[in-house]
Amino acid sequence: MKALFSIQNWFFENVGNIDLKTIENWFVYNPKQPLLFNSALFLGLFLIFYFIYILSRKTHYFRITYVVLFSLFFYYKSSGVYFWILIFSSVVDYSLSRLIYVEAQQFYRKFYLILSLVINLGMLAYFKYTNFFIDNYNSLFDGNMKFEDIVLPVGISFYTFQTLSYTIDVYRRELEPTKSFMDFLFFVSFFPQLVAGPIVRASDFIPQIYEKLKLTKEDFNRALFLIIGGLLKKAVISDYISSNFVDRVFDAPNSYTAFENLMASYGYAIQIYCDFSGYSDIAIGLALLMGFWLPDNFRTPYQSGSITEFWRRWHISLSSWLRDYLYISLGGNRKGKIRTYFNLFMTMLLGGLWHGASWKFVVWGVLHGLALVVEKFFGQFIKLPKNVFVRTIQVILTFHFVVFCWLFFRAKDFATAFQIADNVTKLTFDLNQWQTIILGYKNVFLLIAIGVVWHFIPVKTLAGMQKTFSTLPLVAKAVLLGLIYWVVYATASADTQPFIYFQF
Repeated sequence: MKALFSIQNWFFENVGNIDLKTIENWFVYNPKQPLLFNSALFLGLFLIFYFIYILSRKTHYFRITYVVLFSLFFYYKSSGVYFWILIFSSVVDYSLSRLIYVEAQQFYRKFYLILSLVINLGMLAYFKYTNFFIDNYNSLFDGNMKFEDIVLPVGISFYTFQTLSYTIDVYRRELEPTKSFMDFLFFVSFFPQLVAGPIVRASDFIPQIYEKLKLTKEDFNRALFLIIGGLLKKAVISDYISSNFVDRVFDAPNSYTAFENLMASYGYAIQIYCDFSGYSDIAIGLALLMGFWLPDNFRTPYQSGSITEFWRRWHISLSSWLRDYLYISLGGNRKGKIRTYFNLFMTMLLGGLWHGASWKFVVWGVLHGLALVVEKFFGQFIKLPKNVFVRTIQVILTFHFVVFCWLFFRAKDFATAFQIADNVTKLTFDLNQWQTIILGYKNVFLLIAIGVVWHFIPVKTLAGMQKTFSTLPLVAKAVLLGLIYWVVYATASADTQPFIYFQF
C-alpha cells in the first residue's frame, strides 16, 4: 500500500499540475535534461508512440516514416540541433553507396568509398578529437592555440560506425542498397540503439525492414523481461553505487582507505557493466517490442578466462565491428605472425582512442592490445589443463586485469588512476575497519553484491525466471513495469544519470 500511495503522490506531483511550460519541455530540447530511456517522459512518449505503431503495422510506408520521425525526434531530444548531422551523414552514405553499387569501374568505386570514409571519419575527428589535437599541439610545441567550443553529438561514434559498415558492405558486394532513402534512414536512426548501440550491421537489420511485422507472445514477454532487467541494472544498481560511492572515491582517492579504493575499483567494474548492459537490454527489448531483432551485446564478460574471451563477451557489436572492418582490413592473420600481433595491437589501440579523446583511453586500449598479443603468442606453446580449478584461476586473473585497466577508463587523469592503484597496494587485513566501512555503505555493498550475483546467474536459471515472468497476466506485467519505474524514480538522485556510453 505504501508503494501505491507513493506512486499516486508522484503522479499528482509530476502529471497532475500540467501547464504550457511543462508541455513545451516535453517537446523542446533541454541540454540539462536529455531524453533517456530511464526517464518517466520517455515511458509516456513511448506508450503513445507504440499505440500508434501497432495500429499502423499493416501499412509499411507509413510505419517506416512514422518510426523515422519519432527516431529523429528522440535524437533531437537527446542531442539538440545535432540531429542534422545524422541526416547529413545519412544522405552522404546513401548517395555514395548507390554510386558504388552501380559503378562498374573499380577506380571510381574505390574513390567513392574513400570519399565516404573521409567525410564520416572527418566529422567524427572534428567533433571528437579537435581539442585533443590542439591540446597535444600546445604541449609539444609550446603553442597557444585556443580550444574550440565544440559539443560532442550524442552517439556520433555509434551511428558513424553503423553507416560505414553499410557503405563497406556495399563496396564488398556483400549487400545491396536499400530500396529507398527512407529505408536507409530507418536503419541509421532506429531509436532503440541509436545513441549507445548495439552497433547494428546493415546486413542483419535491413532485411528485417521489408519483412511483415510480427510480434509473438514469446517475443513480447522476452522484451518486457529485458526492459525491466535493464532498468534495474542501470537506474538502480549502476546509478546508486556510482553517485553514493564510486564517484566519491574516484574524485578524491587519497581521502579514503585502501579498502575503499579497492571496493570502488570493483564497484566501477560492476557499475559500467550494469550501465552498458542495462542500456543494451533496454534497446534490444524495445526493438523486439517493435518486431525487430538486435544482436546480444554482452554475454557475462566477467566470467571470461582470458582477455581474448573477454572481448568475445564484452560490447560484442563493437569488438566484432573492429574485427571485421579494421583488423581484417589491416591484414588480419593473413600476413604472418608478426603482422598478426601488430594488427591485434593496433586494433585495440584505435579501439581505445574511439572511446574518447584522451591518452587515458589510448593506454586502456594499449593494455588490452598487449594482453591479446601475449595470449596469442604464449598460447602456441602453453596448453593449460581444462578443469574447474584452472578455469577459476583464469577467471580471477582476467577479472583483476580488466579492473586494473578500468582505472584508466574511469579516472579523470593518470594521476588519479595511479593514486588508486598505489592505495590498493597498501591494503592490510583489518577486519574491524572493513566491517565499519561495509556497514557504513551497506546499501552500496548490497547492490554491488546483487550485481555480481546477477552476473553469475546460470543461463538456465535466467531462462526459468523469464518463463515464470511469461506466465503472469498482462495486467500484472504492466503493474510490475510501473513499479520498476517507481523504484527508479524513488532511488534516483536529483538529476537523471545519463548512460556512461553517451559520452562516446
